[in-house]
Amino acid sequence: MVSTMMGSADATSGTIRDRIVAVATDLTTTDGWAAVTMGRLADAVGVSRQTVYNEIGTKTALAEAMVLGELARFLERVDRAFQMHPDDILAAIEEAVTGVLDFAEGNPLLHAIVSATHGADTELLPLLTTHTGALMETAKLVVGEHLATYDIDLEPDRLEIVVDSIVRVVLSHVMQPSGEAAVTGEGLAWIAARILRIT
Repeated sequence: MVSTMMGSADATSGTIRDRIVAVATDLTTTDGWAAVTMGRLADAVGVSRQTVYNEIGTKTALAEAMVLGELARFLERVDRAFQMHPDDILAAIEEAVTGVLDFAEGNPLLHAIVSATHGADTELLPLLTTHTGALMETAKLVVGEHLATYDIDLEPDRLEIVVDSIVRVVLSHVMQPSGEAAVTGEGLAWIAARILRIT
């Protein structure tokens, strides 16, 4: 699963790249994206600025790595939900949605991105809104793999549409919650039951 491949690392463990991304995430949540510079990352990790560039590339690539790393933590909640309910797809969907939204509510990086309103900080927001390609594809892959383990009476192309719809709706609630996580989770499971023809 993606969530085990892309697990987050703290600033003192993992590869140099992991450590750079972890420090960048910490700086973004405390001081804002504008405060993240290659020089500051190099000093914090204890490497040269050139090493930071070699490991990460551009600042845009760093932002993408941060978001995808955080996505891995969200997808751990999805994995856990489906593992808890191997024989009940609706319970798994409800648990997954609720878990993701609960985690989003207290997620400092997500809050830093969503609350950014000016300057360089706004560079991160498109990664969760208009330029979500890698994020969406990764999430859809994980959800699709889980749904494929259930006996669903839908053609593969139709199931793909269902997966796409679920991921997009959940992402919209992550960005702008409309109510309590548990209520949203129950509501989306109710919708899924009708789409998947489950009574």
